[in-house]
Amino acid sequence: MTAELVRGQNHPLSQARLEIRVSAGTPIVAGATLGDEQGRIHGVEWVAHPGAPTLPGLEVSRQAAADHRLAVDLDAMPEAVHRISVLLALPIGVTGPTRFGAVPTPFVAVTGLDGTEVASYTINGLEAESAVVALELYRRQGAWKVRAIGQGYAGGLADLLTDQGLPQAHQLADGINEAVAQGMARSVPAPPPRTDGDRSRQTAAPALGPDQGGPAPQGAPGSVSPQQSSPYGTQTPGGPGHSAAQPDSYDIQPPGVPGRPTPQPSYQDGTGAGDPAQSTPTSGGPIDYSHPRRQNAAPPPPPPAAPPSQPGQPAQPVAGDATGWSMDERLYNQVWGMFEDLARTTAAYRSAVDFADSRMEKELDQVLSDPRSRIGGQGDAAREAAQVKHAQLVNQARATLDRDIAQLTAEAEVVEPALPPAYARWDNPVWHGYRVPMEIPMALRLGDLHLPESEGLRIPMLVRLPLERGLWIDSGRGGSLDGSFTDSHELRRLAMETAVAHAARLLAVYPAGEFTVHVIDPAGSGAQALAPLVQTGVLAAPPAVGAAGVTETLTRLTQRVDLVQMAVRGGAPDSLPPGFDTSEQLLIVNDFPHGFDDRAVNQLRYLADEGPAVGVHLMMVADQEEAAGYGPLLDPLWRSLLRLTPVPDDHLADPWVGHAWTYEPSFVPPGSQVLQQVLTQVAAARTKYQ
Repeated sequence: MTAELVRGQNHPLSQARLEIRVSAGTPIVAGATLGDEQGRIHGVEWVAHPGAPTLPGLEVSRQAAADHRLAVDLDAMPEAVHRISVLLALPIGVTGPTRFGAVPTPFVAVTGLDGTEVASYTINGLEAESAVVALELYRRQGAWKVRAIGQGYAGGLADLLTDQGLPQAHQLADGINEAVAQGMARSVPAPPPRTDGDRSRQTAAPALGPDQGGPAPQGAPGSVSPQQSSPYGTQTPGGPGHSAAQPDSYDIQPPGVPGRPTPQPSYQDGTGAGDPAQSTPTSGGPIDYSHPRRQNAAPPPPPPAAPPSQPGQPAQPVAGDATGWSMDERLYNQVWGMFEDLARTTAAYRSAVDFADSRMEKELDQVLSDPRSRIGGQGDAAREAAQVKHAQLVNQARATLDRDIAQLTAEAEVVEPALPPAYARWDNPVWHGYRVPMEIPMALRLGDLHLPESEGLRIPMLVRLPLERGLWIDSGRGGSLDGSFTDSHELRRLAMETAVAHAARLLAVYPAGEFTVHVIDPAGSGAQALAPLVQTGVLAAPPAVGAAGVTETLTRLTQRVDLVQMAVRGGAPDSLPPGFDTSEQLLIVNDFPHGFDDRAVNQLRYLADEGPAVGVHLMMVADQEEAAGYGPLLDPLWRSLLRLTPVPDDHLADPWVGHAWTYEPSFVPPGSQVLQQVLTQVAAARTKYQ
């Protein structure tokens, strides 16, 4: 039976290998400190945090997220450690809340490896605090217990670590915030949180419950509000707190416990926790990650899945089998469900392999520690037995992973041909029947993602519209994952072609007159790549060249941002000048920092920070190393943008587990005229609209 703790209450722990599950309604940082009998930290090496997530017997998440799983092995703790304090903090230096009083109440649970709760604690009463010691595991007379703490600190991690006696508290807090900012900068934006408390995605297997799918619609029950035009750009449905750049939140109320969010399973990268024999099913249907107490209050169910082809066999996958109010949303949720399923099943596999490795290492150490068994037949037999156990565990985990990948691959083969233009690759036949849409889609495809364990399975990378982060097409990396090297000039050309393909897709998926593209190309080096945009006449004006063109374009767009901000803050968005262009604006900047002075650089940063909120978006095509001459001034700019590459690169992280995903851009097939055909239709529709 679960012990529901209140502040100061303790509870004995009967298991040595545990998980600490954290659930919050917004991305938070989770860490832990090791302390002596007085609770003092001996040094920075006694703190587990996103920048250094692993300590003996302890592993924490590598990034900020709404849900965490911390792995703890009490038997592996050094003798000098008597306390393990679990820390939670709000990220500093990124957009988001700055005090716990403005976010949902955090919930922490100590569980066994099978997910059974041992003790739980809802951290109430936080207001101005931005960091909190949630609970502590402590050793008393050889036995371990857990105590609910809930001690908050308005000064953040620096004050918390100082209070625990760490001399380098401020330096370490800065390092943690730096690691978190870097992690969030490389994370794929997750869907916004649901308002109905359900994240379930219907599966084709009839015996399965809901798994961890994409978000459901936002807005009033029974309907989805389309993205509305306003004098200051388009507004995304989602209600208060919507942020496409934040990981999912879990806000589920279990029966009988009002106000308490239920912890959800969320594998953390490389926890090493979980015996595959206990945590990974070996037969039956695919892995079901749903919480046993989850409530299901979903939108109207999707059409029924196709019946099984043979008795006892799972049903064939069906495109659009996720929950949603429209086929567009069902496909969007289904793709995100596939993305999350692959992330979590891969995390389970890697965790099982880590466990098998550590178990074999421990058994071999025991053999080698006894001089009598180091040599001779007894030692050889012990080594062989340890290796056989290791192989069995790894093979068992791999078989489960292969089964899940096979199911996801079959689903992808059905889903990909059914995707609408906004979600489809350029080689999808759907583009041949393209017509300028009447409504803005939910999301846009920016490329494909895959993991090393599943090379053949590509997951579409979808981001919500309108964009809440600018894009940075990195033209400065010549190496690729296969060891080949791309010439710098060729890489710049590919980067610009990638930017043009993204811009063309944005123009194609917005209704006529609802999206405008500007280009800054100071030296004219991108003329060849920009030809499809220029020749079809879809640009607002010819590409700006030279320092004068840079200044004029940036001044015009920054003035637009200022004007809209004043109108919105003054509560009079309808008072904008007659004929004011209310469409979304995209600025493509090529060859930065060529042609930019200090004032232009500041204007660019201003657009990146303030523009998305009022419908002005930024797409940079640049080499970060070339811009290093401006010093640290531009570091926040690069971090605020979502970095994409013109060649495959494993730099993106998912918002749940933090795997390094290989990103592949979406190019137009060689020799295809689909881009010109689509842009010609867009230009014709704009002419009629005007």
